[in-house]
Amino acid sequence: MPMIMVEIEKGTSLLRKMEISVAEAEKRTGKNTVNMQEMYTVYLIETRPVDALTEGITPDSLWRRYSEFELLRNYLLVTYPFVVVAPLPEKRAEIVWHKLSADNMDPDFVERRRVGLENFLHRVASHPVLCNDNIFYIFLTESVFLQADSRLKAVNAAFRVKNPDGRFTELKHYSDELQTVLSQLLRVRARVADRLYGVYKVHGNYGRVFSEWSAIEKEMGDGLQSAGHHMDAYAASVDDILEEEEHYADQLKEYLFYTDALRAVCRKHELTQFELEMVALDLACKKQQKEELVTGTVRTFSLKGMTSKLFGQETAEQREAKLQVLEQQLKEGEEAVKEKNTESDEFVKTAWVDIERFKDQKDRDLKEALISYAVMQISMCKKHTERCFDQLCTRRESVYSFSMSL
Repeated sequence: MPMIMVEIEKGTSLLRKMEISVAEAEKRTGKNTVNMQEMYTVYLIETRPVDALTEGITPDSLWRRYSEFELLRNYLLVTYPFVVVAPLPEKRAEIVWHKLSADNMDPDFVERRRVGLENFLHRVASHPVLCNDNIFYIFLTESVFLQADSRLKAVNAAFRVKNPDGRFTELKHYSDELQTVLSQLLRVRARVADRLYGVYKVHGNYGRVFSEWSAIEKEMGDGLQSAGHHMDAYAASVDDILEEEEHYADQLKEYLFYTDALRAVCRKHELTQFELEMVALDLACKKQQKEELVTGTVRTFSLKGMTSKLFGQETAEQREAKLQVLEQQLKEGEEAVKEKNTESDEFVKTAWVDIERFKDQKDRDLKEALISYAVMQISMCKKHTERCFDQLCTRRESVYSFSMSL
């Protein structure tokens, strides 16, 4: 069945025409590449038109493994090197407090990853450039995905440019610093969560003691029993608090992983600049060779100078033939420099547009997350104060009842 690609107007995201969700996760077993049995998780992607008037989109659903999401993101990184591609949720749990499992098959972790994968698809589908990609649309709607696409192979090269762009150097330093700050923040939060969990849960001992005490008291037994219930409720309330906190931690983790995407854009720019410098250097060498042939002056310590001393000077015909070859190479070199300059300028222009878009998105998302986290903490403190007041009143009633019985 031929695939119909939906036309997306410029400046319009795919999310305006298609609803995308990762509806559920399911554990499966199968054989891996070395024919051994393994357990893995698949995720159900559901797509449907936003309204009945949308043409070319029909309700559809398919299952994808996490590794297929990785292939998609690697493809986007290579195909759109100027784009800050959204990160995937972590493959294995990192920077977690002790109650959370680090097992990637843990139901709570799988659910958090499902939410993260859905957020990744929404990020891509709302991006002004990525939402128009044909492979992305196939990923959402076709069960067969181009896993063997050669564009999925990223180049990892080690090089040093002579004239780096200060803006990208600054961006690279910023991404390193942002990664450090967010990592430290998440680690501090994990330690605080551990301590908070311990403080709340130890109050469960109060509940047990008050309940046991109430069994031996006649007059104040009801008050002690009520106090014990309050303590049990207080101890249990930390689970909901820390579960809500984990949601904000996942938002911070997304931008922790975004720092890798920023560095990927910087590396691609360095590679583009390095290639430009190499063709410019090659052109300069060719011009030097032409000057030596035309003037007859040869650098003392050059290879040409040494061969001239050993085997004698070239004839006029030989020099003329070499000049013709050099002239052609110079033309090709100048075209190559011009082409690389254009490529570099275009990359900087398009990359910086997307970097500015990312900065706006980051500021908006992190501001909203931090404000929401602060509101949650204030709400938690108010509930804690109210609970303490209720417990105090209950204890006063118990003491009053006990004193009246004396």
